[in-house]
Amino acid sequence: MNIFSRLTLSSSVILTLAVPALAGVTVDSPVNNTDVSSPFTLSASASTCSSQNVASMGYSFDSSSDTTVFNNKQSIDATLSTSNGTHTLHVKAWGDQGSSCVTDVTITVNAGATSVIPSSADPVSAIQVLSGWQKGHDTGTSGTSSGYMTLVSSPTLYGSSREFVTTFTDNGGERYSLSFSDDVDAENFFYDGWIYLTSSASNLANLEFDINQTMPNGQTVLTGVQCSGWSGTWQYTANEGSASSAKPTWVTKSGTSCNPQKWSQYTWHHVQAYISRDSSGSVTYHSVWLDGGEISLNATVNGAFDLGWGPVVNTQFQVDGRGSSGHVTAYLDELQISMW
Repeated sequence: MNIFSRLTLSSSVILTLAVPALAGVTVDSPVNNTDVSSPFTLSASASTCSSQNVASMGYSFDSSSDTTVFNNKQSIDATLSTSNGTHTLHVKAWGDQGSSCVTDVTITVNAGATSVIPSSADPVSAIQVLSGWQKGHDTGTSGTSSGYMTLVSSPTLYGSSREFVTTFTDNGGERYSLSFSDDVDAENFFYDGWIYLTSSASNLANLEFDINQTMPNGQTVLTGVQCSGWSGTWQYTANEGSASSAKPTWVTKSGTSCNPQKWSQYTWHHVQAYISRDSSGSVTYHSVWLDGGEISLNATVNGAFDLGWGPVVNTQFQVDGRGSSGHVTAYLDELQISMW
């Protein structure tokens, strides 16, 4: 996250600012009167306030006199945390001649997705900054692809995010992967990461999020969910054959809606998924969450493959292009995978 000055304003000033002038603040996320999990993304903008150019923006919660201010900014893309319960989020803008505008958003914060993680879980954090990431064209997609990765300080939530630049032809997809553990015994996995897309998302077909693990019996269980622009839904992967004669496929979850081309650009999106397996490689997809909203998958499928891998857990982030040629730039931050 960029370093912004944080100013504590007096109670009297806050009371003055709490009275809206002309409504000049647009809040894209969170939506008014919705449930969110903490942390959540605040995405807001304001170019004018009472016919004055906006010089800074900020926010506060409820009746707090502590306002976080973003100087010399006409937009906010920040990750916020607050306690469970119903809150009023005051999103503010100040004009260059002293005007003030406020838009209030009512949200209800609940325990959210992470409530499924027990205290005994083993979390691996900041996976995006670990060394050893690999890349390669996914031969399961058509066309060609190539990829480039680097760590960057902007855009980022807290420190460093990983930038992925994918160039493709004929709907090609590029797979980025990292092995980060040798735990063969864990049977539950919780994926938790943040994704940032640019205007190049107009060239994007699918975003895929995978966790793969060698089991004690030597087989590998492959799990993954993807936001599919082709079907406009969430999908999960399954082996419709046997471990020795595999038929990997994507299964569409009817009644869901997802298309990465429609995600807000130049802002962070929170992707979470809860997946478990049994000793034979049957995989249960419990739920996936996008920006705090839960999508129930509630599906059990075969996920076992005879791949001959050694003991390993890896994650894969795949970017599939859409069209005859183009490129997609995406960023991954605060990636944590919990296992138990």
